[in-house]
Amino acid sequence: MRVRVCFHNRCFDGACSAAVFTRFYQSAVTPQAEFHYRGLIHRAGQLFEESCFDGDENAIVDFKYSSSPRLTWWFDHHQSAFLTPADAEHFRRDRSGRKFFGPEFLSCTKFISHIGATRFNFQAPDLNELVYWADLIDGAQYADPKVAVEMRDAATQIALVIESTADPAFLPRLIPVLATKPLAEIASLPEIRQSFERLYTQHLRTMDIIRQKAELRGGVVFVDVSDQDFEGFNKFIPYYLFPEAVYSVALSRSDERVKIAVGSNPWNPTPKNANLASICERFGGGGHAKVAAISLPPNELDRGRSVAIAITRQLRIELE
Repeated sequence: MRVRVCFHNRCFDGACSAAVFTRFYQSAVTPQAEFHYRGLIHRAGQLFEESCFDGDENAIVDFKYSSSPRLTWWFDHHQSAFLTPADAEHFRRDRSGRKFFGPEFLSCTKFISHIGATRFNFQAPDLNELVYWADLIDGAQYADPKVAVEMRDAATQIALVIESTADPAFLPRLIPVLATKPLAEIASLPEIRQSFERLYTQHLRTMDIIRQKAELRGGVVFVDVSDQDFEGFNKFIPYYLFPEAVYSVALSRSDERVKIAVGSNPWNPTPKNANLASICERFGGGGHAKVAAISLPPNELDRGRSVAIAITRQLRIELE
């Protein structure tokens, strides 16, 4: 049995979701299944090609829904899980008992663990640590921004490596390891340790760039790093540097896309009434109420900057 698992690429929760799904499938369906993994990213245009679903069974975890008849398993927790109303209707009509939507969950990893336990009697206590950290990281439940930004825990170190990798073969190699080994052991593996040390040095340089470029006004910090040689960065850096910020908007660019990342500061007690997913959906993006993003074609930087500035202005008005 060949199982294709498509997961949210360069995302700690995405990789952990694939790991937990693997263990769940081995326990509840077919122990001898052969797993193959494919990372997916949010980008403008078509997200799925039928060639994605080349297994005897095909799963998507922590990513948008596909109405392909070849998709047999699906788990997601994002508010913006459906590309079109037709996809949402297709999901509602599904009677397979193998497609699940849990927007009330902070992480897809915990959602899969919950569904596995309550619907299929799946138990894997050795994965509790993985589930805990995936939920904490994806749900931004850190005690303070230092935990998120200074990265002293094994899980946060692994997350930095996962989120920064440019090697398409890295996560397919790592997912089976996440499914079987403790996080401290994984963080100490030479490949992870060496990558983390290099990336952490870059992380510190990125913090300096953001400190110089960010503009905090009206409770919203805006940073345009589209002229830099990195697309993403630790999303908690703005709150570490500017704890008075309520929201953040960041514009970046890579060969694959122009990205607008929109977030809220979980440590600032100011009420946050804006639904960031709904705001980003207006521009073709989505996510969660407290953190969301938009992906545009890589040649649409000017449009991306206009959208980022418009969202920044809207959030500042929300806080007036």
